[in-house]
Amino acid sequence: MRETLDLPLEGIVVLDFSQFLAGPVAALRLADLGARVIKIERPETGDIGRTLAFAGRTADGDTVSFHAMNRNKESYTADLKDSTDLAVVRKLITQADVIIQNFRPGVMERIGLDYESVSELNPRIVYASATGYGNHGPWKDRPGQDLLAQSISGIPWLSGSSEDGPVPVGISIADHLMSCHIAQGVTALLLRRERTGRGGHVETSLLEGLLDLQFELLSTHLNDSTVTVERRGKNSANAFLAAPYGTYLTKDGFIALAMNPIAKLGALLNVTALEELTDPAAAWQQEPEIAKILAATFLHESTDHWLELLDAADVWCAPVLTLEELVAHDGFAAINMTQQVSRKASVTQSGEDFSLLTTRSPIRVDGQIINCNRPAPKLGQHNETLKGGVL
Repeated sequence: MRETLDLPLEGIVVLDFSQFLAGPVAALRLADLGARVIKIERPETGDIGRTLAFAGRTADGDTVSFHAMNRNKESYTADLKDSTDLAVVRKLITQADVIIQNFRPGVMERIGLDYESVSELNPRIVYASATGYGNHGPWKDRPGQDLLAQSISGIPWLSGSSEDGPVPVGISIADHLMSCHIAQGVTALLLRRERTGRGGHVETSLLEGLLDLQFELLSTHLNDSTVTVERRGKNSANAFLAAPYGTYLTKDGFIALAMNPIAKLGALLNVTALEELTDPAAAWQQEPEIAKILAATFLHESTDHWLELLDAADVWCAPVLTLEELVAHDGFAAINMTQQVSRKASVTQSGEDFSLLTTRSPIRVDGQIINCNRPAPKLGQHNETLKGGVL
C-alpha cells in the first residue's frame, strides 16, 4: 500500500458557483478526489447555506451543515453584477477546468456566464448545470427544493402504509442524488477531454435523479399500466415486495426482514400457520395475515434474541437502529466514516482553533480511506490569494 495517496483529480481546478446542498456537495466530492475547489460567493452574505442551519445548529459563525458540505474548499467573493468583479471571475474561468452552477434557468445567461459564453473563453472547460426540473416544460421555473421535487416525482407515495398520507424521505435525497450525478458527469467529461481535448456541458436536475431512482417502478408501469403503487399494512417496507419484507416491533426495539421464504421463517419461529405457506404466491395473497402473525410473534422477545436465532439460519434481517444506537455501535466505529476538520476560530472566539467532527468521503482509493482535515473556508478567505484572477 502506498504511503501517500495519489488522488485521481489532483491538478483539476473547479469554480463552484452553487449554493444550498446539491451543487456544493458535488464540488465536495470532486475536492475529496483531489480537485482544487474555489467557491465563488456573493459579498457579505455568501452561500445561503452559511445561514440556512440544519437542525438550527451553527458553529464558528457558519452552520454545521455548511461546514460539512464545504470543507476542503477556498472562498472568493465577487459581485457578478459588478463589471470589475465579473472581469476577475472571467479571468479565473480561463484557467479553470470545471464550473458547477445551480442557478435557476436563465440566470447565468443574463450575466454572460452560460456554457456557450464560457466555452468561448475556455474551450476546454467542463461545465455542469443543475436545476430543479430541467430547462423546459411547465415545472422549469418552480423552486428547485428537495421536498418539492420529491413531491412532484411521486416518491412520498412509496413509503408508509395504506393508512398513511404521503411520507417523504426524511433526508435531502434528491439533492444528494443530484450531487452524485453532477460529479459523475464532470469526471466523465474530464476523461473525454483527455481523449479529445474538448470540454463539454453536463446537465441534470433534481427531478431526473428522482425519476432515475424509480427506474424499476417506471419501467414496469410504462409497459403494464395495471402496475401501480398500492401500499400495504403498517409493517410493509415496499409496495412491490411481498411479506415478510418490512419492519416489526420487538420487546425492546425493531427488527427488519428482507426477502425470505415464509415456510422457513415459520419453522424457525415455531409458527405452524406460516410453515404451511410453501406456495410463494401466498406471500402476496395473504400478506396482511402473514404480517399480523409475524408482528405478534416478534413482540415476545428482544431484538437481540431474534437476531441470534435468525442470523444462525442465514435469514436476511437487521436491527433497526436509532441515530444514537448507530453512532454508539462498534460497526459504526469499524467503518471509520468520520474525520475532524479544524480552522482558526473567528475573532469573537479569541482566535482559538475551532474543530468539527464530520463525515469523510465514502470512497476508498487504492485501499486507502480519503481523509482531509482542511475546513470549510471563511467567507472571502482567499480573496487576497486569488487577487487579480490568478490561480
